[in-house]
Amino acid sequence: MEQDDRPDTSGAVAKAVLAWALLGGLLLLAVVMMNVASVLGTLVGWPVPGDFELTEMGVAIAAFAFLPYCQLSRSNVTADIFTQGAGPRLRAFLGALGSLIALLFALLMLWRMFDGLLDQKNYGYETSILQIPVWLAYLPVLASLALLAVAALATLTQDIRRLSNGGPHD
Repeated sequence: MEQDDRPDTSGAVAKAVLAWALLGGLLLLAVVMMNVASVLGTLVGWPVPGDFELTEMGVAIAAFAFLPYCQLSRSNVTADIFTQGAGPRLRAFLGALGSLIALLFALLMLWRMFDGLLDQKNYGYETSILQIPVWLAYLPVLASLALLAVAALATLTQDIRRLSNGGPHD
């Protein structure tokens, strides 16, 4: 990662994105601990009811919580093998294009997931064992997608600035 590719961790956006990713990590840790407790509990006759439901929702929420950090830290999957011989201006253009696509993807997903939340809420769908309304899991996912859009906008702004300066300097 080049010096100017590193995220600026001093800004409010970066701090919010980092805090959100850490919360996602804590949630994932809680899911793992619950699964360990469920397995051990099953051995002694005290299973954790609804562990599959909680695992499904927890992992989905955590995965979405990591997306803004991946965007801001430029840790998404890239095909550097195809661009290593490209000039700095082309790499800057491709970076800006990638950030624009990430922004459009985040906005599209935010729109469609919001519709999904409304459908789940109107339908009244609940998990079968714990009777948790499924739409509640959509709330942190929507927050993650909003943060992803903000992170993509921040990287797009950085990429456009780099492009106007002739691309990154190695």
